[in-house]
Amino acid sequence: MLFFIDYFADCVIIVLLTKEVIDLKILVIDGQGGNIGKQLVKMILSRFPDIDLVAIGTNSLATSSMLKAGAQRVATGENAVCVCAAKAEIIVGPLGIVMADALLGEVTLKMAAAVCRSSATRILIPIGKCDTFVAGTGDTASSVLLEDAVNRIARIINGSAESGNL
Repeated sequence: MLFFIDYFADCVIIVLLTKEVIDLKILVIDGQGGNIGKQLVKMILSRFPDIDLVAIGTNSLATSSMLKAGAQRVATGENAVCVCAAKAEIIVGPLGIVMADALLGEVTLKMAAAVCRSSATRILIPIGKCDTFVAGTGDTASSVLLEDAVNRIARIINGSAESGNL
């Protein structure tokens, strides 16, 4: 059981927290229609409803899609990616978020650099669009790739991930 003590008007207030709050910032980034981000948000929040999740779209349609999926904190655009990537502990999204001009030009050089320079663990979904493919992934269904991404997040949250061994 978690609790904290606060002082108000010369009274001691003890607040008991009955839910365990997961103090880990997850940043979901997506573009285009936001379908990958929407699925990630749903899957992450269904497994970890108390996680600190922020969803950022490279455009308003992607942001709206992730908001409808249940993300409580959302933003749109280059500056939002740059600011939030610096604060995140886990960044998850399609492979294109680390490549300038990916997602039909929606990912800027600053966005890609912010994601790459972040100290966060990056979990990238190798979706074979925009002429970029990852060897070895074959024709793996996106549902399998997304489930793998969420399982990797779970290993980090549960503390079973050793450095470089997700």
